[in-house]
Amino acid sequence: MEGGLIWAKVAPGTSVQLDDQQLTVTPNGYVVAAFHRDAPANSLLRVGADCEYPVSVAQREYRISRVEGVPQRTVTPPKEQLERIRRERQLVAAAKAQVIERPDWLMQIDGGFVWPVQGRISGVYGSQRFYNGKPGSPHYGVDVAVPTGTPIYAPAAGRVTLAEPDLFYSGGTVILDHGYGLSSSFLHMSEVSAKVGDELAIGDLIGAVGATGRATGPHLDWRMSWRDRRVDPQRLVPPMPKAAPAPEKSTQE
Repeated sequence: MEGGLIWAKVAPGTSVQLDDQQLTVTPNGYVVAAFHRDAPANSLLRVGADCEYPVSVAQREYRISRVEGVPQRTVTPPKEQLERIRRERQLVAAAKAQVIERPDWLMQIDGGFVWPVQGRISGVYGSQRFYNGKPGSPHYGVDVAVPTGTPIYAPAAGRVTLAEPDLFYSGGTVILDHGYGLSSSFLHMSEVSAKVGDELAIGDLIGAVGATGRATGPHLDWRMSWRDRRVDPQRLVPPMPKAAPAPEKSTQE
């Protein structure tokens, strides 16, 4: 599916290609690849010199949403902020460009990740947003609307490669690398607890939900990438648990 991942086990040392991309095979023979938001309907997986597997990629329909009331400076940033934005993009690109060779972390996708926060899903992968009436880039994450200060936990093990309290667009931001080019990003945080270099286990504290950067209300924007392709985090987690019903009010005094 567009925005989805595929993974497999092959003999260690086997050459594997997806279309024109040479894939990395871990020392234990694990291999992962992903499809971007607008991937073609057909791909070809080559394993070794003789095996070819056609791959059908399900096409998706994406939501169109309109967000009003966003600070105009973040829709059309003032010229004096352009250098800051360029510098911050370089920081993010450098963090994602790291190659952390941890097969044990990468193999977590086989068992699935967990939600870093639980709450109402207010935005989904691939949707096209209009900010104050102007089209923006497609949304590449899943938004979970919860109150400011709600703890954010690692959805899987990894190493922190970026921990910034105030980026122009994404506010408080953490990138957690799961190995071999697969990473999670957590945006709009009010507090950043993790530090660059921290190796986190599943369930470790990353920080707290906020509404920093380009946001109109408190929520977690969780994004995932594999190499230069944006991945839908919802493809790696179970359905969001339903909220427990509110307890009945006692009639006793």
